[in-house]
Amino acid sequence: MPKAYFILLFAVIAETIGTTALQASQQFTRFWPSVLVVVGYGIAFYLMALTLRYMPVGIVYAIWSGMGIALIAIIGFVVFGQRLDWPAVLGLGMILTGILIIHLFSKTAGH
Repeated sequence: MPKAYFILLFAVIAETIGTTALQASQQFTRFWPSVLVVVGYGIAFYLMALTLRYMPVGIVYAIWSGMGIALIAIIGFVVFGQRLDWPAVLGLGMILTGILIIHLFSKTAGH
């Protein structure tokens, strides 16, 4: 099972890079960030598909999207100066708590 989590972690990182590049591409008007969007998402979906060999799609997608949301919010704050209010921070905390609950307590995390 740890192999699946490592693959999924790299999928999340690739998706996060792709989404960050999406902001930097300025609506696909800048060439290299636009290329990075396509490559990042391509790698992310490929790695996520590999993870589906070991884990159910609902669990994979919950972890992938939840971690991606949290990482993008942090990058948006640090890199792009986008502010989050307390309800947004609370919501992100709830998403991360949900991921931890799935990881620590769910028996459905593996086939």
